[in-house]
Parts: sequence; structure tokens; C-alpha cells
Amino acid sequence: MSSHVKSVRFISGFVFGSVFSTGSCLVALKLYKHEEEKAESASSTTHQLIERVGLPQTGADVRFYFNHILSYDQTHRTPRWVTEHLSDQRLLGKADRKHCRFKPDPNIPELFTARNEDYLRSGWSRGHMAPAGDNKISEQAMAETFYLSNIVPQNYENNAGFWNRLEMFCRDLTQKFGDVWVVSGPLMLPRVDENGRKTVSYQLIGEDNVAVPTHLYKVVLVQRDSSEDSRALGAFVVPNSPIGFDRHLTEFQVSLSDLERMSGLTFFPKVEKAEELKSLCEVDSCQLMDFKGFTLYISGRKVASARTLQRLEKVMEELRDAGITPDDYLNNLHLEKKRELLEKETQKKT
Repeated sequence: MSSHVKSVRFISGFVFGSVFSTGSCLVALKLYKHEEEKAESASSTTHQLIERVGLPQTGADVRFYFNHILSYDQTHRTPRWVTEHLSDQRLLGKADRKHCRFKPDPNIPELFTARNEDYLRSGWSRGHMAPAGDNKISEQAMAETFYLSNIVPQNYENNAGFWNRLEMFCRDLTQKFGDVWVVSGPLMLPRVDENGRKTVSYQLIGEDNVAVPTHLYKVVLVQRDSSEDSRALGAFVVPNSPIGFDRHLTEFQVSLSDLERMSGLTFFPKVEKAEELKSLCEVDSCQLMDFKGFTLYISGRKVASARTLQRLEKVMEELRDAGITPDDYLNNLHLEKKRELLEKETQKKT
């Protein structure tokens, strides 16, 4: 038993034993206060001694970038969370990803960073948490999304398919709401065996042991105008695996409290009673782009990035083979790109 506890017990007995003596009570109180101050001083000294060499650092401190903010997990070599603010104006810009390269974040200590070699031939893609498509506002904003601090190992089909459509959905929300806040990140969720026992198991890739998440989450908070009543929230947990067009976003919706329990994070702490906000999927349909629309969108990106006439026509051929008729936008884009490539070929010959 500590000397502090002993002193308090002795003084308590002294006080009760001298209840009719005012002077004794005052003495006892002074003694108690003195002992308490001594204990606090000793505790403070102990803390100073412990902290003299520094407390362990997790690397989970908040890191600020041009157009996103994140907290980094030095153990897993991935972000814990990445948060963004979207609006119709902030999505405008001419920054192009063709000049961007995945690379280690210069702000992360070399000992704890992931590297491109970790992903090479791993079977996993480099999945953005803050998407490049949200960062056309500047070249710096776009380039910083390619730091590996913003990347998790993601299933190729999930990255290019369902997750991509979810990111597009978040951007589309800016047409209906004045402000859109998005928090994204990885999860390591347990599996339950036949005996009901829970086990967390996940793959590590590369020499740096980058952790492959079992799931990904995205929390979306929208606000139509300045009134707090116009807010709505949606929380989604998506398996890190292929998800077909027959699956709806609402199938992956969870309550905010459930996601906070899974992640160990408190989302939007400055929003009072965030858990009680209107459901985003009730205010909005939460309808992701269908197969035809998504295929046209991807084809448009391929047309815009085509470097040869052969590649350009291959994109249009693939679209016809899929039984999808190009819309006016894609037809015009195709013609414009074809003229551009023909001019380049002519210039090379002269």
C-alpha cells in the first residue's frame, strides 16, 4: 500500500476521532492538503522522469497536405484515415495525373514508409484514399495524392470498379449539396469460425510488410446550406474484393457508431449528435453509376489518354463489342482526339 493511501486513512481517522475539536479538524485538513500536494508533486516528478527520454511516437499525428489531411499508421504502412472537403468549385481544375508518379511520402520517416517495390507483382493495386479525381484544383494537390501515405493495397477490380464508382458518387453529391466531407481508410475486420471464435488475419506485402486491409470504409457528411438541419450522413464498409454491378451501395451501409467501433475512430467530433443525423441514403438515392454509364465514362478516359490511332480505335471497338452505343460526348471526344493524333503523325512525316 502506498504511503499516500496510508496517510489519508490516518488523517481520516484523526478527523472523525476529533469531530468535536475545531482546531483538530483544521490541523487535519491542513495535513491532508499537504500530503495531497506532496503526492501530486511526486507524481509530476515521476512523469518528468518518464518523459525525459521522450514518449513512444506512433506517427498517427495529423499530417496536412494541399487538399487533404491524413493520419498515418507506421505499423501497417498505410493511412489510418484520410479526410477531404469537396465542393463543385473545388473539383474544378486542369491538373492531370499523367505527370504524377507513386512515390514514398517525404514527410514519413524512411523506416516506416511503403515503397513501390512492395506492390510490384504483389497481386494488389495501389488504391487511393483521397482520389486523384478529387484533386484537379492544382498540380501539387494531384501529385500529393500519389504519395504512398495516401495508398492502401487494394483489389484491382474493386479499385477500378465499385470503389471508383463510390468516389464518383461522392463527387456527384456536390451538385446537390453545398459541402461534402469524406473520410476514407482501411479496416482489419475479424472472421468468425464455426466455433464462434473471432480472428483477425490479413496479408503483408513487400519487404516493408505493407498491410492489406480486409475492408475499406468511407464516411460521407453532406450539408445543403448553412443550416445544421440540412446535414445528412452515410457510413459504408466495403470488402477489399471484387463487387459486381448487381450490388447496391445501400448493402454496405452501416451505422456511424458501428463503424466507430470497428475503426476505433470518432468521426466528425465537432458535429453534435452526428449519429442522429438524417441518413444520406434517405436524402439521396445512393445510386451508383450503372454498367452502361460507367463503361462510357471509362471509355472516355481511355479515348482522352490514347497516344496512337491504333489504341484510339481499339477503345471504340471494345465499346461496340460490349454492345454499348457511344453517346454524343464520346463521339465528339473521339473525333477531336483522332484529329489531334492525325496532326501529330503528319508533323512527324514532314
